[in-house]
Amino acid sequence: MKIAYRHLLKCIVERPSVEELSEKLFQLGHEHEFQDGIFDMEFTPNRGDCLSVNGLLRDLSAFHTIQKDQKIFNSEIENFPIDFKNLSKDICPEISFLKLEIEQIPHSYNGDLEEYFLDLNLKKNNFFTDISNFLSYETGQPTHCYDATKLNGELVFDNTHTDEEFNTLLGSKINLMKDEPVFLLNDEVINFAGVVGGQRTSCSKKTKTVIIECAYFQPEAIIGKSIKYDIHSEASHKFERGVDRSCHNQVLRRFMQIVGEHSNIKYAQIASFKYNNKEEFKIPFDINKINHIIGININDQKYHEILTSLGFNVVKDYIVVPSHRNDVRTQNDLAEEVARVIGYDNIERTPIEIPQANNLNNNEFENKLRFFLLDNGFYEVINSPFVSVSTKNAIKVDNPLDSNRKFLRTNITNSLLDNLLFNERRQKDSIKLFEISDVYFNSEDCKQVKRLSLIASGRVGLNYVDFSKKINKKYLENIFKEIFPYKSLNFKVIPRADLDTKIQNEIISLEVDIKELSNEHLDYKEKSKSPVAFNQYEPISELPSSFKDVSYSTKNPLKVKELQEYLYGYQNKILKDLYIFDYFSNEKNNETKIGFRFIFQSNDQTLTSEKIDEVLSDIIETSLKIGEISIPGYVVKK
Repeated sequence: MKIAYRHLLKCIVERPSVEELSEKLFQLGHEHEFQDGIFDMEFTPNRGDCLSVNGLLRDLSAFHTIQKDQKIFNSEIENFPIDFKNLSKDICPEISFLKLEIEQIPHSYNGDLEEYFLDLNLKKNNFFTDISNFLSYETGQPTHCYDATKLNGELVFDNTHTDEEFNTLLGSKINLMKDEPVFLLNDEVINFAGVVGGQRTSCSKKTKTVIIECAYFQPEAIIGKSIKYDIHSEASHKFERGVDRSCHNQVLRRFMQIVGEHSNIKYAQIASFKYNNKEEFKIPFDINKINHIIGININDQKYHEILTSLGFNVVKDYIVVPSHRNDVRTQNDLAEEVARVIGYDNIERTPIEIPQANNLNNNEFENKLRFFLLDNGFYEVINSPFVSVSTKNAIKVDNPLDSNRKFLRTNITNSLLDNLLFNERRQKDSIKLFEISDVYFNSEDCKQVKRLSLIASGRVGLNYVDFSKKINKKYLENIFKEIFPYKSLNFKVIPRADLDTKIQNEIISLEVDIKELSNEHLDYKEKSKSPVAFNQYEPISELPSSFKDVSYSTKNPLKVKELQEYLYGYQNKILKDLYIFDYFSNEKNNETKIGFRFIFQSNDQTLTSEKIDEVLSDIIETSLKIGEISIPGYVVKK
């Protein structure tokens, strides 16, 4: 997020230099770059409260005297009888609407509003939308503006019940899937909640009567939506990190103040809906615990000063967490606040001694195991150790970076199963995956166990020897007998009944503690080699692939090698893969038949038969020029 230095500076009494302010921001954990008067900030996902000028000023108040001159409209506002129904109160537990009508649209801006566009070099849109964008920058609370003349009928907040087409105010069309949070007007989607508004009710440069929506949405309902629908949305970036539920009245009155500084307000009405009360979150005041966590020795008074400077309220033996700090829930979180203010570099270092374990043999064993699996067609994956679903003895993370992944996994198989289904949905028909990683269990000493897990399904291999064979328990058992002839491994079949798939191939899995295997003698000489050059990642296409089979015939065995060299060297951006799926040598007729499967796929569009045939024809016509090679049934074009 980009924030202008002078927008912060005018609220700080001490007037620190750029270098001084930058140093304090880094100390607070806010990484950034500075160029042309602008801080380009990088905030961790759990610090959504800092995604604004006011948010940064709140943190900087630990070091500086903050004096904000952000005036709000203080007079009484009459009630707004809006026709509104909330059918998803769990997603939107609090929402307000402000209706305004102005006499004239201003030709130019002044004050904070004009500085916002000038200093950040931003393009203006229309009067009300411009104020909405500015307030999101200043306060961290997104608002959405409807042209009131286009909002005739009952406004409903609900989840989509079927797939819906939606015209965004950005001029694009998206197909919203079922169960997405939306605002409806006469059963038509007019706003993708927390992400982007709709074209039908959007404001224009001529809009004089507006309805401003100011809402709180549960972050879990917004997370991932902008990525899912490929929409760049500043609002979703803030909503999915959590905004302040208690700020609506302040924000809307600030909105009115800025409007009133630019135009005469003919009338104003406000409506607020609160469907449940958010109770104050309290944490016991325990300075001994804080000192123990950080390894320091501060007294109650210093602790009290640090907390109050950051906006926490100390009441008797409890610390009341401010409503904007959704990330603070434990003593560990409070310890982090103290450490940020003191400065990690200022905390005295105490040397500790950790006995060094000799893991050389274990590492050597694991590497041999890796190469054995690679040589047998398996691919290694590395999954996140954090998962969304708790299992027995799972450890819960107090302050996760991703609120959807709060638990440390107790098994690897579930992650590999997700990987397998992901590949199956992309039409991969031979899937063999493994992972060597740690799992964790909630016990007295937080048990940590390293495991090997593998999963496999589909064809044994994409070659003419294994093409017609299917992966099953016996196949995997026979593989492992090569290196563990005396070990009985518990391969399991994962039932597909509860999985979102129509494929019927057996899914075989194995999960075993490494220490159970490392007692075995493993004398394996690897065949696979490390890559010579760096392999650049290529995005995986979400579009369907197609395959074509071509069977060649020749009576000259030397031509087989020449044919393979040509085909494997053929380059085209839609030819993603090819392999030999059939090979037959008829010694009686002195004839060799070899079948190739060509896989076609595009990253940009669904391929037509014409486009595929165009490339395939070029492959065939050129390959036949090798000579002494034919394709039974194929007529050469003249």
